[in-house]
Amino acid sequence: MSQIRIRSCWLQGVAIALLAAALSNTTLAQTNSPAKLDDARLADAAKHPQEWPTIGGTYDETRFSQLDKINVDTVKDLKLAWYGDFDTTRGQEATPLVIDGVLYTSTAWSKVYAYDAKAGKQLWMFDPKVAGSKGQDACCDVVNRGLAAYDGKVYIGALDGRLIAIDMKSGKEVWSTQTTDVDRPYTITGAPRIVNGKVVIGNGGPN
Repeated sequence: MSQIRIRSCWLQGVAIALLAAALSNTTLAQTNSPAKLDDARLADAAKHPQEWPTIGGTYDETRFSQLDKINVDTVKDLKLAWYGDFDTTRGQEATPLVIDGVLYTSTAWSKVYAYDAKAGKQLWMFDPKVAGSKGQDACCDVVNRGLAAYDGKVYIGALDGRLIAIDMKSGKEVWSTQTTDVDRPYTITGAPRIVNGKVVIGNGGPN
């Protein structure tokens, strides 16, 4: 298990470094206004390869980037652009989102971080304060596998079954709703999806 955690942490770091490198020629984060991410923009995500607005990159979820600045000839020149420290050594399995120059990612215990994707400056961190006892209900560590974003908000499915909307600019909670039976050992580690202005999330449990 420790080797798996180390590997997943390393992959998370590589993902952040590569995304930052890919964005090196894009506009700096526009932190004064929320991202104008709507249905049309999500549907046309493939036309804007400098961004990664949804899990898998586009609704097809191919996880394929059309950017070609990093290729077989230039990969040898890659170097660390910046890094961000998380407050845990637990498993990391999220794929970051990149929207309007801001990188959003989730981490263990359903925490969410926002960074300026070019400079690496942490803009905010959100902690849903999941009870530590909830960890015993998770089959595969207290990981979180990603976020969704829409209309100025980023969404996370918390380990304890809450679906939480967070303001993309401030990192403050906008609303929260319990999506699972709290008397059952259900958890959420998967990423939400946005479809026609609605947030879709599932759940799991070891029992």
